[in-house]
Amino acid sequence: MTIAERHKYILDELNRNGFVSVAELSKELDVTVVTVRKDLKILEEKGLLFRSHGSATSVSPYVNDRSVNEKKLVKVEEKTKIALEAVKLIEEEDAIIIGSGTTVVSFAQAIPKGKKLTVLTAAMNVTLALIDTKEIEIVQLGGVVRKSSSSVVGHYAEEMLQQFACSKLFLSADGISLDYGLTTSHMMEAHLNAQMMRGVQKTIVLADSSKFGKKGFGKICNLEDIDMIITDAGIPELYREKLEEMGIEVRVVG
Repeated sequence: MTIAERHKYILDELNRNGFVSVAELSKELDVTVVTVRKDLKILEEKGLLFRSHGSATSVSPYVNDRSVNEKKLVKVEEKTKIALEAVKLIEEEDAIIIGSGTTVVSFAQAIPKGKKLTVLTAAMNVTLALIDTKEIEIVQLGGVVRKSSSSVVGHYAEEMLQQFACSKLFLSADGISLDYGLTTSHMMEAHLNAQMMRGVQKTIVLADSSKFGKKGFGKICNLEDIDMIITDAGIPELYREKLEEMGIEVRVVG
């Protein structure tokens, strides 16, 4: 296979999946990892892809902090379907933690009114979504208000969190990367999310397919630390396969 043919194959795979792995390309093209990396470097210099450790994507993997007012207008239908699937995991008298982000707000809004629950959250918009539901007891974490996400972060929230144990954590993220894990754009929120994971039996990530292959500034955890991801049908097949190989349950809503 010529260099031009390899480059065409790589770009075709990127168009199909939005992501390519150096190791997989080496196997499929029957060339060394060094050769693949050189090919990716050439294609990146031409502005045709973005390289990261062990992989490449068709769009920049890095995400910036955006307001919830902006993010709530994106992938609305997908977020609603993800929320409705996630609600099926709630049991009567569950004690759960709900993180911050527009997808988990959709989840909070979808919780049936008659469900008896205890909800612990740092997100003020989650609290407002549940405030009129008499059967749900809400524990609102306190701390420094992060206005862009309508949630609190910091030492006081983390200290308060240590006083509780819950069955499930429903978490959003800005990025899901095979080589970097689960991330968000704010380091203090990432640290709080990691603390939340320590207080639960099961971590469930609610994320639309645009989050795959992306990286935020703050790392929450490795992907192996997640129990389940609920997403939409746009998830790249390669990601689905790799996640399931890690033992993560992937639920895809249509």
